[in-house]
Amino acid sequence: MIRVGIVANGPNGLVPDIVTYKDKIDVWIGADGGAWTLIKNGIQVDYAIGDFDSITKKEKESIKKSVKTFALFPTEKDKTDLELAIDKAVELTSEKVYIFGATGGRLDHELINIQLLYSLAERNIKAVIVDKFNELELTFPGTHTVYNEGDFPTISFVPFSPTVEGLTLTGFYYPLNNKTISWGSTRCISNKLNAKSGTFYYEAGILLVIKSRDATF
Repeated sequence: MIRVGIVANGPNGLVPDIVTYKDKIDVWIGADGGAWTLIKNGIQVDYAIGDFDSITKKEKESIKKSVKTFALFPTEKDKTDLELAIDKAVELTSEKVYIFGATGGRLDHELINIQLLYSLAERNIKAVIVDKFNELELTFPGTHTVYNEGDFPTISFVPFSPTVEGLTLTGFYYPLNNKTISWGSTRCISNKLNAKSGTFYYEAGILLVIKSRDATF
């Protein structure tokens, strides 16, 4: 089982310092211009995947020369470059997938990128979208542990399904006991942990867990 880092072609201003994740990741995949982002950060790209229509011809040639595997797809296709990169991560029998460069910019891309987490979760692959201000994970029912990480002190729980039933939060500043939350409810926004870790449990539905910090510009 391996840990995969995927860098998509989102706005560079929202991509965190990916060099700090090098020790956590075994294989790096660049989706379209994300491969160029990796190269600019001095990270060896294992797979460059996409149509590469968002970069210059010179950058594309540099990627081809630098990466271990270059997979070129047509511009007109049924999957986005990020979904193709996720397919490769699944093929590699990934244990965990970190996705960078998937937020900001076009809202349609950001929304579908969040939905792509579902395809990984249903394969029992832990996945997280990371940018400078957020870490986002999709979960299924059961008991989960959340850890206090200084970079992202605020924790919110957002329904991904119409309802999330039996939600219980333990070890949080705002605890919750066996409640149902629905689309449009803000009840579980902006919580914090009381200690180094806490747990959340729910019986039915799909839940997004978002760790965040306030944006500074």
